[in-house]
Amino acid sequence: MRYIGGKSLLLNNIQNAIIQYTDGNVKKITDIFSGSGVVGKFMKEQGYSIISNDLLYFSYAIARGTTGVNSVPKFKSLEIKDPIGYLNQIVEDTDSLNRENCFIYENYSPNENCERMYFQNDNALRIDIIRKQIEDWKHDELITEDEYYYLLASLLQAVPYVANITGTFGSYLKFWDKRTYNRLTLEPPQIIKGKKCECYCGDYTKILSKKSDVLYADPPYNSREYLPNYHVMETIARYDNPVIRGVTGIRDYSEQKSAFCKKATVEEAFKKLIEGSNSRYILISYNNEGIISTEALSAICKAYAVPDTFRLIESDYRRYKNKIPNNTEGLKEQLYFLKRR
Repeated sequence: MRYIGGKSLLLNNIQNAIIQYTDGNVKKITDIFSGSGVVGKFMKEQGYSIISNDLLYFSYAIARGTTGVNSVPKFKSLEIKDPIGYLNQIVEDTDSLNRENCFIYENYSPNENCERMYFQNDNALRIDIIRKQIEDWKHDELITEDEYYYLLASLLQAVPYVANITGTFGSYLKFWDKRTYNRLTLEPPQIIKGKKCECYCGDYTKILSKKSDVLYADPPYNSREYLPNYHVMETIARYDNPVIRGVTGIRDYSEQKSAFCKKATVEEAFKKLIEGSNSRYILISYNNEGIISTEALSAICKAYAVPDTFRLIESDYRRYKNKIPNNTEGLKEQLYFLKRR
C-alpha cells in the first residue's frame, strides 16, 4: 500500500542510525506514528521488541494483525481450517449476495444512489460481505482477538490493490483503472515470530510515557492530514456506518487533526514529543521541505540532547507525483537523532 511519507526505502538508514549512534544495548523501540506499519515490522524482524501506535484505527488494525501477532492463528473455535480461503470463497458469486446494509457498496461504488467510483460493484460487495463476516465471528466469540485482527489486516491490505485511486483515497479516478477489474483476494498476512509487540490506537501524547530504548517518530511533514487521504480505509476498518459528506464521501475527522500539520503548532508539538518521551534515544524522520525548517527542528533537538549526541543524517529521496517518479533535486529525507537528557 502506498502511504504518505512511507519509509519502506529508508529502513536500512533507520536501522544504521540506531546501530551507529546508540550504545548497542537497544532492545525496545517505540514506533509512535506507525502508519503503514512497515518500520515496526522491519524492526521486529531485526529482533527488537516493538511498541506500535497510531491515531488511525486502520493503521492500528494492520499493525495489531501483523506485527502484533507472534504466530499464525489456529482458529480452533471457528473450526474452519482456512478462514482466508473461506472468506475468498463466500464472495465468489456476487450476483447472489444480499446488497442490503452494504455500506461500501452503497457509498463508494456506482449505483442508483451513488456516483463515487472508488470500487467496481463486485469488489465493493466483496469488501462488505467479508467485513461483516469477520465482525460476526468476533461477535459470536468464534475467533480470538489475534485472529480477528489477523483477518482484518488481511482485508485491509488487499483493498488498495482493487481501488480506483492513484495512491491515496483523497480522491478517485473518473475512469476505471485496470487494477479495479482484478478480483479482491485476501492473502495471509506475513507473521514474524519475535519479541512481544504492544499495539495502541491513540493520541501520541498518551503513549510517550511508555518506556523504551528508542522513540522513532515519523510525523506528518506538511499540512495534509492523514485521515482525509485514507478515510475509506478507516471506514472499512471501523465499519461503523459513519455520516459522510462531499464528493469523496469523507467521514468527520475534526478530532483527529494533527498539531504537526499546522505551522502555528508544529514547534510546540515537537517539543512535547521529545520532552514527554520516556526513551533514552529519539530518532525523528522528516524532510527539508517540511512545515518546520531544518534549522528550527535541529535547534529543538539540540535543546533536549545530551551534549554532542545530536546528529542530522540526510539522504536524497525520490519525489512522487501520482504514478510518475520525479527526481527533482533538493528534496532530502532526514533523520534527527539525539540522546535524551
